[in-house]
Amino acid sequence: MSLVLDPAAQDLLFREARTANTFTDEPVTEEQVQAIYDLVKYGPTAFNQSPLRITLVRSPEARERLVKHMAEGNQPKTSAAPLVAILSADNEFHEELPALFPHFPQAKDVFFSERPAREGAAALNAALQAAYFIIGVRAAGLAAGPMTGLDFEGVRKEFLDDDHTPLMVVNIGRPGPDAWFPRSPRLAYDDVVTTV
Repeated sequence: MSLVLDPAAQDLLFREARTANTFTDEPVTEEQVQAIYDLVKYGPTAFNQSPLRITLVRSPEARERLVKHMAEGNQPKTSAAPLVAILSADNEFHEELPALFPHFPQAKDVFFSERPAREGAAALNAALQAAYFIIGVRAAGLAAGPMTGLDFEGVRKEFLDDDHTPLMVVNIGRPGPDAWFPRSPRLAYDDVVTTV
C-alpha cells in the first residue's frame, strides 16, 4: 500500500527536510506566517485545547534580547535567521475551552481547574502543535531550525509571563549555504513498532 500524499510533498515535508542552520536574507512575511498558522491550526489536540502560543521576534532589539538567552552554538544562526519564533505553552488555555470545545464547555472546570493538570496538558498538546508548526513551515517552502539549546527561564522572563512556558525557539527562512548537517540515522520500523 502506498501513501496518498504525492511523493514530492512527502519529500518536502519529511524525507528531504532537515533542521536548517543557515538562512538567506530573504524576509519571511506576515502573510507567510498567517498561511502557515491557518494550515496547522487544524492539527488535533486533546479537548481541542490549542495551547500553543507563538511569539514572532522581528525587531533588532528583540532579536538581541533573545540571542543572549540562546546557547553559544545557537546564537549566530538565531542572529542571522530572517524570522525567529518562540513557541510556548499557555497554561491558562482552559479559559478558551468554552469556545473551542462548545459541546462540553464544562471541561474547563471538570478537567482543568487545577494548575498542575493544565501545565501537563499544555506541555503535551503545545508540543504536538509545535511539530505541526514545523511541518507547516516546510509546507510553505521554508526551512525551520527548531532549537532547545536556550535558557528557558531567561526566555520566559524576557518575553513571556508566568502563565506561559517556553518550549523551543524556531529559526525560519530560506536555507542558506551549507544549511544542512548530514542526515542522522533513524530507527527501523521493527525497532519501534510492536504488535500485541
